[in-house]
Amino acid sequence: MAEKKNYKKTLITCYIGFITQAIVANFTPLLFLRFHNEYNIPLGEIALISTVFYVTQIVVDTLCATIVDRIGYRKSVVISQFLAGVGLVGLATLPNLLSNPFAGILISVIVYAMGSGMIEVLVSPIVEACPFEHKDSVMSLLHSFYCWGAVGVISLSTLFFAIFGIEYWWILACLWALLPLFNIYNFMTCPIERLTQEGQGLSAKKLLSIPLFWVFLLLMIGAGASEASMAQWASAYAESALGFSKTIGDIVGPCMFAVSMGLSRTIYGKYGHKMNLVNFMMGSGILCLVCYLLAAVSANPVLGLIGCIVCGFSVGIMWPGSISIASSKIPLGGTGLFAFLAMAGDLGASIGPAAIGVITQNAGDNMKAGMLAACVFPVILIVSLCLLKYIRLKK
Repeated sequence: MAEKKNYKKTLITCYIGFITQAIVANFTPLLFLRFHNEYNIPLGEIALISTVFYVTQIVVDTLCATIVDRIGYRKSVVISQFLAGVGLVGLATLPNLLSNPFAGILISVIVYAMGSGMIEVLVSPIVEACPFEHKDSVMSLLHSFYCWGAVGVISLSTLFFAIFGIEYWWILACLWALLPLFNIYNFMTCPIERLTQEGQGLSAKKLLSIPLFWVFLLLMIGAGASEASMAQWASAYAESALGFSKTIGDIVGPCMFAVSMGLSRTIYGKYGHKMNLVNFMMGSGILCLVCYLLAAVSANPVLGLIGCIVCGFSVGIMWPGSISIASSKIPLGGTGLFAFLAMAGDLGASIGPAAIGVITQNAGDNMKAGMLAACVFPVILIVSLCLLKYIRLKK
């Protein structure tokens, strides 16, 4: 009798994979001012770090389907953990080893962003291919670990800096690197299945010919922009709205946003099998629009901050929900589908925050103007869901 495969181990390993992605996405931004002061890097160049991170992820999203089809899921996901770990170790060492510290930082960011992009494309289909019941609930719970990882890396890093001093940030970078390096063994030994049989997955050309596929891309762009716009500007908004210090701003801004987003994904992960996913996402999109409006037009700064935090809850289901619906409606999409969805989400995540920054600057550093303009992102999400419902009814 064949030994029963332990897919629970696969799920836990994938949880750690998303925590790894949260570490590489959220740790370095905490050090931006430290890099400016320690290495005399201009703030204009510091701002390039986030851009390089997201652009690298988008490139990897685009190439990942081809790589995975050639070498398989297991080797690909092991490489993703290795790159994430090596990138974090590089961040701790290369700036001091190279004559140009900024070049050392960028090299490290590119390396761990490659790992992060591969995690983003690979972990969801690995879980989707496991024989779990209520896949949309499992997917939502899986993605909640990115949120809890973000909360952990922001709060634990802040605690480490308060106790030992921020000058020892390089030690913490090496400590964070241990998690993905440890997870290499887990991915080498856990059961991994394929979403589709060899050669059965739809080609990029066939995917692009499906009208529903374009709706899902639009949905992911709206989801990525709605999530990242508030997440990346939450700290600055908390500081400008209530006059909090940088440390407190980080806690009540991005940290509480991540807690709120994690709660949404955990709740749907627990009770999602009793809910209609499209309706839940539609309600979340409307709530997201209300939150952005609250942050933009409320004269009461406390209400604005509440809008900022509750926005995390409203965007929680958008990314994993879009993936779940797409994978169920285009079951032969294979790795290519997940790669395109990740690329669209990252595209939204890079466009959204940049748009808020430009509009805020052009409005005389009025962040509320930027938040008002960002209302277009949840509107894109709501329109996409309406199109999805229309196409389903038409069929």
